[in-house]
Amino acid sequence: MNKNAIGASPRRIDGRLKVTGAALYTADRNLPGMLHAYGVFSTIASGRVTAIGTAAARRVPGVVNVLHHDNFLRLYRAPKAPISPATILTAGITDEHRLPFEDAKVHYAGQFVALVVADTYEHAREAAQLVKVTYAPAKALANLEQGMAAGKLQDGGRGHSRGEPARDFDAAPVRVDAMYHTPVETHNPMEMHATVAWWEGGDLHLYEASQGVLVHRNTLAQIFGLTPESVSVDAPFIGSGFGAKLFLWPHSVAACAAAKMTGRPVKLVVPRAQMFTTTGQRPETKQHIRLSAGADGKITSIRHESINTTSFIEQYVENCGGMTSSLYTCPSVLVTHHTIDVHRGAPTSMRAPGAAPGLFALESAIDELALACQKDPVQFRLDNISTRDESTNLPWSSNHLREAIEQGARKFGWARRDPRIGAMRVGDEIAGYGVAVCNWDAWRTPAEARVQLRSDGTASVICSIQDIGTGTYTIAAQTVSELTGLPFEKIEVKLGDSSFPAAPVSGGSWATASVLPAIAEATRNAIGQLRTFATQEGAPFAGAKPESLRFENGRLTDGKRTVDYPAVLTAQRFASAEGHARTGGTPTDKMSFMSFGSHFVEVRWDPGISRLRVARVVSAIDVGRVINPLTARNQVEGAIVMGVGMALFEATEYDERNGIPGNNNYAEYVMPVHADQPDIDVILLDYPDLAFNEFGARGIGEIGITGFAAAVANAVYHATGKRIRDLPITMEKLMDAPGRAAA
Repeated sequence: MNKNAIGASPRRIDGRLKVTGAALYTADRNLPGMLHAYGVFSTIASGRVTAIGTAAARRVPGVVNVLHHDNFLRLYRAPKAPISPATILTAGITDEHRLPFEDAKVHYAGQFVALVVADTYEHAREAAQLVKVTYAPAKALANLEQGMAAGKLQDGGRGHSRGEPARDFDAAPVRVDAMYHTPVETHNPMEMHATVAWWEGGDLHLYEASQGVLVHRNTLAQIFGLTPESVSVDAPFIGSGFGAKLFLWPHSVAACAAAKMTGRPVKLVVPRAQMFTTTGQRPETKQHIRLSAGADGKITSIRHESINTTSFIEQYVENCGGMTSSLYTCPSVLVTHHTIDVHRGAPTSMRAPGAAPGLFALESAIDELALACQKDPVQFRLDNISTRDESTNLPWSSNHLREAIEQGARKFGWARRDPRIGAMRVGDEIAGYGVAVCNWDAWRTPAEARVQLRSDGTASVICSIQDIGTGTYTIAAQTVSELTGLPFEKIEVKLGDSSFPAAPVSGGSWATASVLPAIAEATRNAIGQLRTFATQEGAPFAGAKPESLRFENGRLTDGKRTVDYPAVLTAQRFASAEGHARTGGTPTDKMSFMSFGSHFVEVRWDPGISRLRVARVVSAIDVGRVINPLTARNQVEGAIVMGVGMALFEATEYDERNGIPGNNNYAEYVMPVHADQPDIDVILLDYPDLAFNEFGARGIGEIGITGFAAAVANAVYHATGKRIRDLPITMEKLMDAPGRAAA
């Protein structure tokens, strides 16, 4: 065994492939005889297609076909399935339930209305621009405000109620009643969505930029009327996804259908502009927060009521109050969710769905309540920490939020904070300090893995889980190394193929907690088979009991002699000893599992040139045992940078006259760049949660963004005296009158 493998920070085993360009992503794949597809996208947000002129497009050299609703394959819809850890291995899930080219109706700008298939990408794109589409436009509902004026709210469920929050609010001496707004955010991973599809003997094969190859396979099988065994999806490398690549989008179905219709492989890469329209987004939210506290500074009621935009073709609920029901101790709580239809593409999960916008609202309001109680914001949070999950009346499996707040405050230097607005200056800049806590569900799902100990002295681990850039290849190798003692360079890891043992999507911070127990159990089973081989007739330990042998550093020993394990296999002409395992999901009946943390943020505001920046961040994160500190810290740092974008920069803007996005490109969709990066210090508490799994590890990908925008907004208030409740926090809002800025 190698007891130093878990908790170490080895170099990523896939790192050399990536930095040398040897790692092939979906759009890098080129197959013999392959065709290229390019979409024709709607230029209206609502209405119908009345005619499609293809004559000019078909005259472009190399064009094979122009597909649209009048000549497309008749496909099946995938039944809507609930997304849960229990069903994630077997479900078929689409983010846009409507099939591509299903009819002539237009539900959002940028919707696929035709698809050109040609011999080269350039010919397909040229021809797509020559397709003439005629529309009968209808009035588009461009935003949440227009949707609420024209439509009816839909109950989104996922609520919570306890106590008498309205009564306790009215009776409290200290109250906060405020509205918060977050805009549409678009995922924008560097790797664009892409599909390479081909058919062989009635079976469908594809490379796909997917965070969930197994779910993708299951969904395509339902749409094309196949068995899951007749579909294979391969995604060995993914250039991130942030939730946009969790489930199926129209481009993948369209590429598979085009390959079937043409009898040749087809590649379809979604253009950047259409990644703002047809592959999801974080929806717009409006959140009403009402909080109250007693004279002693203890919270007496919480009401968190949210509305999010969804599409006319898919209801999506942004679970903004998911953390609210249990984060703080409180006898009276109400959480509700509603949706409103607008003419935008289907929303989907974006890093920490629900919690990211929800904790912006809640933690901003908590700050307002603390100041209204004349309490220090850090102490106020410490005074109201929940000691158990009051939403389920279950104890926490592990909760070190108090220590996360206290360690973060010490490292940040919160004690130096002057509570007076605008009182802290650094040269020409005004410094502001802000704090917020962060929170995310801890889940694990069933998962399978296969491990081989091979006769050449190497090992392999095989699992269908995807590595979306987070380091899954490396922590899989660390797990095998921990149990076998083999060095990393002798461990081969194969991931991201739907034909491999089943594993969940790489999302929700499920992957590590779900897959590592399966890999560990499969490794132990392989060692068990090796012990059996070693004690058979003619083997080195013939006649001994298998359980009497120890496996250490790639060798078997009975305490008297030691034999390299390849010699055991070679002696009996066995290629390998193999172990397979399936492990279960989260036990939810006795404990509540969550991760916790705190963000401390220093902003700098220069009123002379109207410049606002995040200067410094300290985040203390409690996610159980840390498997690889290097990759774990990288995940939190990346989430923090996304939080900077959420707080200060990002908003997808739609023309309120017609619902067409106006900044659907990297040039105008403003995101943080290198010059915007603050100094980041991440503290990983590293308390194993052994009730959750044998490693004590919970997920880390989502939690770093939760609460962060609130910490920035709270720091901005400390620096400027302006409470910004409408993200992003732009210079215009800071230069505006305080009343309007807080509206």
